[in-house]
Amino acid sequence: MSHQTGIRPNEKLKKFFAKCHSGKVRIFKVIIENEELALSAHHDSKGTWEDDFEKNIKKLTQADVPSYVMCRFDSKNPNGGYDWLLISWSPDDSPVRQKMLYASTKATLKQEFGSAYITQELHATSPEDLSVVGIQKQKDAPAPLSPAEEEAKMSQLSDAMRLVGVNETKGNTLNSLAMPLVEAAKESLVSLSASSDVNYVRLLIDIPNERIDVDMTAKVSNKEVGSYVPEDTARYHVLKFEYEHENTSKSALIFIYSMPGYSCPIKERMLYSSSKAPLIET
Repeated sequence: MSHQTGIRPNEKLKKFFAKCHSGKVRIFKVIIENEELALSAHHDSKGTWEDDFEKNIKKLTQADVPSYVMCRFDSKNPNGGYDWLLISWSPDDSPVRQKMLYASTKATLKQEFGSAYITQELHATSPEDLSVVGIQKQKDAPAPLSPAEEEAKMSQLSDAMRLVGVNETKGNTLNSLAMPLVEAAKESLVSLSASSDVNYVRLLIDIPNERIDVDMTAKVSNKEVGSYVPEDTARYHVLKFEYEHENTSKSALIFIYSMPGYSCPIKERMLYSSSKAPLIET
């Protein structure tokens, strides 16, 4: 599930995109400014992509402001065009609304630049994520599985997890995994009915600790909910939906389960899918 913001590149950025495929531009930064995608800075190729990346990446990323950074690899695709890396820079300290705006606009950026040229993507939240070593490891990793291969692997993982009993309650298999809610998550859900300052709660599965935690809370309009759905990871969402019926104000709790698809690791997809029913019943 993705939500488009309607934000598109301005004319200057469109013209710059056309120049990027010549092999001269090495790395550049794109920001959202005045409700447009705009070019913030760029640097031409001086050495290998590794050298150019290390030299410029710190200058192109601010500690508390999201942005996009694109870096050209030295390799080419079968059609002769250069391969590109797209970094979604979303620092932990940046405002949530900015993070959501950038996440929701990424698909448009890829489409306008040319998705076929973007052979690798990286979601970075801290300077430690922006290393050549990490990018190279990801770049050299095996190609993604086909949908058929994914399904076969999911079946194998399901059997394996059923045998070891990952947080299973008595009588349950992977079809229904009851993961515990941490106290903060419980309190956030209670606040939906107890507080007028919160009408939306986003939950995540803390996979290493096998528990459900609160990701964020907010006061949002019904139309804004889509912008809070991440494009690159699964989440649970609980919205206090307010509406009018026969001139009477009413509300109802709506549960939403979002999953971006095959871009998510198999285990993450399985855990979110298997844990939603017990969560709804909680």
